[in-house]
Amino acid sequence: MSADSPVDKLNKVQAKAELERLAREIARHNIAYHRNDAPEISDTEFDELMHRNTAIEARFPDLVRADSPSKKVGAAPAGGFKKVRHAQAMLSIQDAFDGEAARDFAARVRRFLGLAEDAPLDLMAEPKIDGLAINLRYEKGAFVQGATRGDGVEGEDVTANLLTLKDLPRKLKGAAPERIEIRGEVYITRDDFAAMNAELVASGEREPFANPRNAAAGSLRQLDAAITARRPLRMFCYAQGETSAPLAKTHHEFLERLGAWGFHVNPRAQLCHGIEEAIAFHDALGAERDQLPYEIDGVVYKVDRLDWQERLGARDRTPRWALAHKFPAERATTVLEKIDISVGRTGALTPFAILTPVVVGGVTVSRATLHNEDEIARKDFRDGDTVVIQRAGDVIPQVVEVVKDRPRGRKPFVAPTVCPVCGSHAVRPEGEAIRRCTGGLTCEAQAVERLIHFASRRAFDIEGFGEKNAAFFYRSGRIHSPADIFRLAERDRTAPHPLKDEEGWGELSTAKLFAAIEARRTIALDRFIYALGIRQVGEATARLLALHYRTYRQWRDEMGAIAAERSGRAWTDLTAIDQIGPSVANDLADFFAEDHNIKAVDDLGDQVKVQDFAGPSSASPVAGKTVVFTGTLETMSRDEAKARAQALGAKVAGSVSAKTDYVVAGAEAGSKLAKAAELGVKILSEQEWLALIAC
Repeated sequence: MSADSPVDKLNKVQAKAELERLAREIARHNIAYHRNDAPEISDTEFDELMHRNTAIEARFPDLVRADSPSKKVGAAPAGGFKKVRHAQAMLSIQDAFDGEAARDFAARVRRFLGLAEDAPLDLMAEPKIDGLAINLRYEKGAFVQGATRGDGVEGEDVTANLLTLKDLPRKLKGAAPERIEIRGEVYITRDDFAAMNAELVASGEREPFANPRNAAAGSLRQLDAAITARRPLRMFCYAQGETSAPLAKTHHEFLERLGAWGFHVNPRAQLCHGIEEAIAFHDALGAERDQLPYEIDGVVYKVDRLDWQERLGARDRTPRWALAHKFPAERATTVLEKIDISVGRTGALTPFAILTPVVVGGVTVSRATLHNEDEIARKDFRDGDTVVIQRAGDVIPQVVEVVKDRPRGRKPFVAPTVCPVCGSHAVRPEGEAIRRCTGGLTCEAQAVERLIHFASRRAFDIEGFGEKNAAFFYRSGRIHSPADIFRLAERDRTAPHPLKDEEGWGELSTAKLFAAIEARRTIALDRFIYALGIRQVGEATARLLALHYRTYRQWRDEMGAIAAERSGRAWTDLTAIDQIGPSVANDLADFFAEDHNIKAVDDLGDQVKVQDFAGPSSASPVAGKTVVFTGTLETMSRDEAKARAQALGAKVAGSVSAKTDYVVAGAEAGSKLAKAAELGVKILSEQEWLALIAC
């Protein structure tokens, strides 16, 4: 199976393997783009990965992974700034690549809201600027805090740096709510970018930035606000987060309100009466994008009515009421010098291309992923080939195709049968696209990668424990398991060669690392679960597990129970969680069936304090309650009902059990209603449910 095999040709086994690959690869690129400001692939390649993932999930809904990229946004914040938890999540926006996908978006909105085909559907169309998303908090009309998006849930406090921006109103003009969050994008214009880079080179301050997006992100995230003040940062605002009072009935009225308060609102934003008018706006703007003073990579469509936005709500990663319609990609040619292999923490052998550096739209490209061996075989990539690469927006591109003029004798790529790191067998399980090293934790690459993952920003977030240091500690014998990290300082006190005496270290850097480790001895349950690196257990799955089990002890005991028996009460309870099926449950059971994994988890549990999981909307009347919907609802679709319940902190299950708190029964409810009556579970009508969540 190739990574580009048509979705409609995939069988179920192939689809499952492809969804696993996509989840892993998209997560890696989210970190590179959102956290490190150093993307490794193009917007187009990333968008195509997301689009393929969505298409496979639509065809095989029972294979949707709990850690699916469709449930995630961004990447966790980096170190160096105080962390800020957003009152409302800052979501990403689903992408579309052509007019047909945009029309599908409008059709989905109509279905979700129950609108007739001829009912009016106004959309705001706004230029999509590729800068750094920020959240601005105002209290009593005064600016009090600003933060980056981060992973959508938690960002970085960049208040001091934002205060250097001339576009930022310190005080809102006129009446304003007691409390409101305004969202926008920090960017740099084309002319300012060129002038800034020339100045940086002339002064010798640093290497020039690759593109305006990286320049804006890097400038705003300076630890020294004086440096930020010297950078020509601008800002457009376009959305709201938490607010203590409603502001308008429509999005276009809200934008007018922003302008009246003193924010810069993009003057090219346009109210469109229907999707066809929005697509026409997109095409016209695309034709003149090179003449705009700033770089854009598409147009964002938003449902104009705010009450409809509220009803539509959001998936885990994206709002249902917005769509980003992207522009076509830019292309260039270069030489694929060599196909090389990297080994990940799960043993996956991932091929990548080393390219002769080439500039595409202002970005120098030297490396790109090749997905897997089937992709290489299908496109027939070989060392030395001249290849076409493409990019969209301001990031590094993908390898598209070979220019078919290669000389004779150039050999096809042969997938390695042994791990390039440890020499263990590298096997490709039947039905999977990925070849894996069988060395397990005896493979240095996997052991080190697991430690890197454990300490990463989205997991334990240990500042200073990056790739280089993880490899050093492992190879020097100081750390072999996660718990060893928390014993490092104690052991170092009696070590014959203390860390401070090692090359590249010293008393200050050693003390900073030990302090960073100590600061992470208290950890949220969802982060603890995610940090273990269990296959298929990404951030979204970890959050679902934490929400369901609430405490570390409960989760640990239940995982032991499913490993012992994959058909008992604990197994039934786990697989009843909405979005967690037998595939994820089996991976959890496999992990806890291994004695060395149990020892590692328990050892770690002795070293840290795992906080109980509060979850979203913990003050709502249904927070933590398990709800099952059955039958046909009258006032909302089933999807809308589930989305609203989850937004209030409820756990939505697909089957009724003794642990179910409420069964919401619509018309023609069947076996689930009967099961609820049999078990004595509280049954609510649709109106009773609406009254309950309105409390």
